[in-house]
Amino acid sequence: MATLKLLADPTRLRVVWTLLHGRHAVNDLAEHVGANPAAVSQHLAKLRLAKLVRTERQGTRVLYALVNDHIERLATEALFNSQHIAGTAHPHQRPDSQHSHSHPHPHPHSHAHVDDAADGAAG
Repeated sequence: MATLKLLADPTRLRVVWTLLHGRHAVNDLAEHVGANPAAVSQHLAKLRLAKLVRTERQGTRVLYALVNDHIERLATEALFNSQHIAGTAHPHQRPDSQHSHSHPHPHPHSHAHVDDAADGAAG
């Protein structure tokens, strides 16, 4: 239940959605989700405490990644359900989650899915 509460926050859901597509540093995540780095860092700390994300060092950078595929499925289903409830998706259309985890950037249309779904989930 705590995991679902964490994913109910629109910014955290956007962070998780971005991490579905690969590892990112805080500043990269902040740019992708449209939030300031300090706020994203706080969200990442909560996700890390819940063991949903992990950190990896790449030189001097700290990258964040999802812990496992279960989180991917949970986030994808949460987005699909939010879109379905908000009426922004076809009844049986799923968000596109067929991307490689090594791909550095989200699918070009993923921000629209996340923004619509997160806005619907927040209301």
